[in-house]
Amino acid sequence: MTTYYRDPEVLITSSGVHMNNQDFRLPELIRVWYTRGARDWGVIARRGALGLTMLLPLAAGVLAIGVALVIEATFATTLAFLVGGVLVGLAVVPVADLLLERVDRSYDRGSRSLEIWGRVPGGDVLLLRTDNAQRFGRVYRALQRALEPAVRR
Repeated sequence: MTTYYRDPEVLITSSGVHMNNQDFRLPELIRVWYTRGARDWGVIARRGALGLTMLLPLAAGVLAIGVALVIEATFATTLAFLVGGVLVGLAVVPVADLLLERVDRSYDRGSRSLEIWGRVPGGDVLLLRTDNAQRFGRVYRALQRALEPAVRR
């Protein structure tokens, strides 16, 4: 028996599938397909907020440098604005790395729910529902690999 995928909720082997607390033998699965739910605009808004969080300090730094160059102030004030603007811009670098990592993880998870459905002799059954796009891809590919040899027989 070959194991194609295993996690605490899903087991896909060459002999059968365990998903959604249900067990199916591979020959029982007549057809398998997936559906995509509506976008979660909250996830997209959080990504936008993270982007703004990264850009606002940069904009403040550029604004401080611009003000330093435009206003007619003493040399010390102009220098303070320039140094302050550069420091604010540089302070963004470590924070941006953390925020970009969060954005990457949000894309891995996805912005919509994904479902795997199967047709069995008793009708259509929901095999898996997840918001995690990466996990969905692994499970769906494993299911396709498991069903491939069954089709050739």
